[in-house]
Amino acid sequence: MSGALSRLPRPALALFCLAALLCLGRFILPDGLMRLPEPLILPFARWINTAFAFLRDDLGLMVVTRAISDAVEFCLDVTANLLYGKSRWPMLGPIPWVVIAATMGMAGYVLAGWRLALLSAGTFVWIAVMGQWKWAMETLSVIVVAAPFSVLLGILAGTLAWRFRRVERVMNPILNIAQSLPHFAYMIPVVVFIGVGPKAGAIVTIIFSVPPMIRMTLLGLRAVPPEIIESGKMSGTTKWQLMRSVRIPAARTELLIGINQVIMQSLAMVVLASFIGMPGLGQKLLNLLQSLKIGLSVEIGITIVLLAVVLDRLSKAWALKQPEHLTAGASWTVRNRHLLIWLGLCAAGFALAALHPYFAVVERKQALTLAGPIDAGVDGFIRLVTPLTDWLRWFLITWVLIPLRDGFLWLPFSAVLAFLAGLGWLVGGARSALICLAFILPIALSGWWDRAMITVYTVTVAVIIALLIGLPLGVWAAGRPARASRFILICDTLQTFPSFIYLIPVVMLFGVNDVAVIAAVMVFATVPILRFTIEGLRGVPAETIEAAAMSGAGPRQILWHVKLPLAVPTLVIGANQSIMFALFMVIIAAFIGTQDLGQEMQRALSSTDVGKGLVLGFAVAFMGLMADHLLLTWAAGRRKKLGAAQSAA
Repeated sequence: MSGALSRLPRPALALFCLAALLCLGRFILPDGLMRLPEPLILPFARWINTAFAFLRDDLGLMVVTRAISDAVEFCLDVTANLLYGKSRWPMLGPIPWVVIAATMGMAGYVLAGWRLALLSAGTFVWIAVMGQWKWAMETLSVIVVAAPFSVLLGILAGTLAWRFRRVERVMNPILNIAQSLPHFAYMIPVVVFIGVGPKAGAIVTIIFSVPPMIRMTLLGLRAVPPEIIESGKMSGTTKWQLMRSVRIPAARTELLIGINQVIMQSLAMVVLASFIGMPGLGQKLLNLLQSLKIGLSVEIGITIVLLAVVLDRLSKAWALKQPEHLTAGASWTVRNRHLLIWLGLCAAGFALAALHPYFAVVERKQALTLAGPIDAGVDGFIRLVTPLTDWLRWFLITWVLIPLRDGFLWLPFSAVLAFLAGLGWLVGGARSALICLAFILPIALSGWWDRAMITVYTVTVAVIIALLIGLPLGVWAAGRPARASRFILICDTLQTFPSFIYLIPVVMLFGVNDVAVIAAVMVFATVPILRFTIEGLRGVPAETIEAAAMSGAGPRQILWHVKLPLAVPTLVIGANQSIMFALFMVIIAAFIGTQDLGQEMQRALSSTDVGKGLVLGFAVAFMGLMADHLLLTWAAGRRKKLGAAQSAA
């Protein structure tokens, strides 16, 4: 122990000792070292509200935002008319559900064959026959409008960042914060400038889903091989032609992956936008969860999951599909056979809808339902496990969660600052120590320290449990290639689920309390740990494993002394992702009852308090960015040491 302490950098050791002394001397500390004195609390929320009032009233930004929202609303009216028959221009809808199901099935077939065709068409058949068509189309009508806007804005901003280094330097920290902000932080300014309803849901979805498209555009344009550019220049292209006909086609795969991320982000936000009056599946699920109608909630949950899986699979298949080149001289019919098949299917669908209204719109009284059997099964299951869940809830709340929460709240803020500065110095020297202080000090200065510590307690407990589950499961899954592939597929599928879905089973089992919150966060946070554990262990070079085996090492020794040490940088990335997932989920889980930043953020949303909402959002983002900096800095140092050791060997 003393040897380990002696190896610590002296400044880090001094900071750790200071933190320990502040904790040990807690009862004799002045109040100013326990919590920041009230006169030192900075009115960030008032400053932000003043800035927003200036933008809205004095600069006339409200006029601009209303013009933008009117344009978005016009597009929403068009898609609403076509998809579920809202009385708006072009007055052609609604398109019969059989036609849309056939269209999605044809898209799946063209992109990836029969399996995806059956999944795509089957999902929309399920939506129709279960009587959820209007809700699902309300959700999709927003995605159909928001995703193209996000893609266009992302490509334009990403191209600017690629073209001008100064733009990239300014944009990078903005993107880092934007991708760390919880969903609710995006909603509050939109409600102030736009109001509530579908257009507000669409605009917040556009804002939320732009950052990944910017990053993938920048990555794709940077990855274009120089030889391709030289070839384009030698062909006499202008700069515009070079961009349009050479660079963008060469970056096609990265751009399509960006589109995949935009679509998935859009679906996640549209579901949550029910909190600001966005109709659709999210609003229906929110109402059902509030009334604890589990059977109907499960039905809606299945629909959201199926939509997420289908949209993910279709967009990924589009990204992976390479352009097809037909033989020279092929007839028009051969070149457009898929178009002709689709037109035939659409004609058949319209004919069916004309023959019987069931194939146009399935009325609620005609719809199937699984709510009765699900409720009966859930009731039976809950009666069976109630003694266990009641005891587990009592035990965890009484003996684990409340003492831990009180322990986090017991810590003096000065001790936490000293400890985090020491941790930063340990992993990255003085620069990392200052970065940690720059992230944590504004939270103390905001006056939301206690709520932030409750958030930290929830995330810490959930991530520790996720590590205890995900690491052993990932090690076991990585043992065989077939098993690893199955688990990676499961992780990919689970990551497509909007986070709202994870609330259904925990509310069903534990009700509305801290145990349910931590269970939801833990399940959500386990997925990246499991995935990166498998990928890290499977990514260890085969020659390294063979060398260890030839040296006489057994399977367990190879795991502990070869695979796990080499996989540590990847495992750290998994832990980093788990913390970010947990921070997002803990804010959403405030819907089922917490006393953390998420609950206050929902109150700020209901009162449209922009300043308070953004202060809380930045507090969550700063926690995530600090964890990201510490873990990635440590992983980079570890990777450097491993590289040096391998070079020496």
